[in-house]
Amino acid sequence: MQITAVEPRKKGLSALYIDGELAMKLDAEVLLAHRFDVGREIDDEQLHACVKDSDKKRCKDKALWLISFRDHSRKELIDKLRRDYPEDICEAAVDRLEELGLIDDGRFARRYAADLIGLKHLSARGVRQKLYEKGIDRDLIDEVLDEVFIDEKEQIRTLIERKYARSLSDEKGQRRCANALARMGFGYSDIKSVMREYIEIEDI
Repeated sequence: MQITAVEPRKKGLSALYIDGELAMKLDAEVLLAHRFDVGREIDDEQLHACVKDSDKKRCKDKALWLISFRDHSRKELIDKLRRDYPEDICEAAVDRLEELGLIDDGRFARRYAADLIGLKHLSARGVRQKLYEKGIDRDLIDEVLDEVFIDEKEQIRTLIERKYARSLSDEKGQRRCANALARMGFGYSDIKSVMREYIEIEDI
């Protein structure tokens, strides 16, 4: 196979033409490193090696781009990278970021839990579920929750005052409020107790 053209494309890619036809788009820096110059003869093994190195670099670059916006858990980051790259390459890229301290599930879990408690006003059960969905290990979730105190009734009060106070004027609205709070992980006894501070209710 002969390289017949290498043409620049957007986002640091170059189009590689082999025997007069577009073969694929690869990372421009990787093509240079492999010395894939016009006129060079290459075989399948050399092409495969270049493709793999291109995927490795692009995957690492995308991972760095993603974490530049916000923290990610290991699982969350791998899941996003797998949309574009093979799993083994995604795992290797994330392993390297962990070695460099750029991602850390412990740090992520504590920051995320703090936001869920302080901004979303979730219950302990709700925080546990959200952390689990992000791929956080169960033991680490237990550790994080052991470090914080969540006043569940105060969380319910805040949510009612911010989101549900107007809906408490009729039974249908009361049930809707109670069900929404239950989905956040709050217990029915706490929900009923706090709701009675705002309205007279027999049951919900």
